[in-house]
Amino acid sequence: MSIPAIQKARIGAYITRQKLTGNGRFPLVLMLEPLFRCNLRCKGCGKIAYPSEVLSKQLSVNDCAVAVDECGVPVVSIAGGEPLLHPDIQLITRELTARKKFVYLCTNALLLEERLGDFEPSPYLTFNIHLDGLQEFHDARVNRKGTFQRAVTAIRLLVSNGFRVTTNTTLFDGEPPENAARLLDFLSSLEVEGMTISPGFCYATASDQGHFLGRNGTKTLFRNLFLLGRNRNWRFNHSSLYLDFLAGNQDYECLPWGNPTYNVFGWQSPCYLLNDGYATTYKELMEMTDWTRYGVGKDPRCANCMIHSGFEPAAVMDSVKNPLKAIMARLRGSF
Repeated sequence: MSIPAIQKARIGAYITRQKLTGNGRFPLVLMLEPLFRCNLRCKGCGKIAYPSEVLSKQLSVNDCAVAVDECGVPVVSIAGGEPLLHPDIQLITRELTARKKFVYLCTNALLLEERLGDFEPSPYLTFNIHLDGLQEFHDARVNRKGTFQRAVTAIRLLVSNGFRVTTNTTLFDGEPPENAARLLDFLSSLEVEGMTISPGFCYATASDQGHFLGRNGTKTLFRNLFLLGRNRNWRFNHSSLYLDFLAGNQDYECLPWGNPTYNVFGWQSPCYLLNDGYATTYKELMEMTDWTRYGVGKDPRCANCMIHSGFEPAAVMDSVKNPLKAIMARLRGSF
C-alpha cells in the first residue's frame, strides 16, 4: 500500500483513542463538498443535475473549518463539483492542513496550471486527479476531448514541484480489465503516490444509467484486474482488505458514518450517495439517523453498493483488529 507511514500512524492512533473511549461509531474521512459547480459534465455524475440556484452556492472557509472541527476526522477528502472553481479553495486547504488534517483535493485538473501558485507542497496536502481511463475512454466519459492529456500534464507538473499526487478512477460495466490494467500501468509510470479505484457510484440523476456495476459485476471485474496486476507493483491508496473485498474475498457491512458528507445543504444523511435528509450539525446527523435501516439486505438502494466511502472504513477497522490478516491479503493478492 502507498499510504505514508506518518499518515497510517496518525490514523491508527486516532482509531485507538476512539476505541478506548468506547465510541462505536466514529468517522475516518470527511467527504467535504464546498460546491457542486463543475466545468465538466461526466456521464456518471449526479452532482451537476442540481438547478442553477444550487450550483451557485458554496461553503465559506469558516463553514469548512467548523465542519472538520465538529467531527474531528484525521482525513478530509475535498470533492464537489470541481473544487478548483471555488475562489477560496487554497484558503480552505491551508486552514485544514494547519490543523494537521490530511487533505485530498479531488480535481479534474483543468484549472490546475493556472491555480498551482496558490498552493505549497505539504505532507498534509495531496492532489487527487480524476482519470477514468486512457485518453479516448476518459475523454468520452467526461464529454470533453483533451481532458486526459491536460490531467496527465498536471500530474507531471505537480510531481516535479514536490506535491503529493494520487489518482482516482471509477470503473464501469463493460470496462475490459485489460484496459484498466493498462491505465494503472500508465499511472504508475507517472510516479504518483497511489491510486484510488472504485466501482461506479449509482447516482439516480446521472445521465448514464446503463453502466453502473452490480455486486457480481464488481467482483468479477476487480478479481480479473488484480489477477492481471500480479507482480506489476501497482500502488493503491486503499487498505489491502478493501481491495480483497472488491474481489469478493471479504464480506463487510457498510459503515456509512465512517465517511460522512458535508456540503452546501449541511450534513447529508445517511451517506455520500443516498440523500434522506440533512442535519445542521454533526451531532444531529449521528443522533437523527437510524443507521440500522441501511446496508445490503436492509435498504434496496444499497443492494449493489460496494463504494469505498461505506466499506473502506469496515476494512480499515478489520485491518486494525486483525493486522496479520491484512498483511496476508496484501502478500497473497486479491484475485
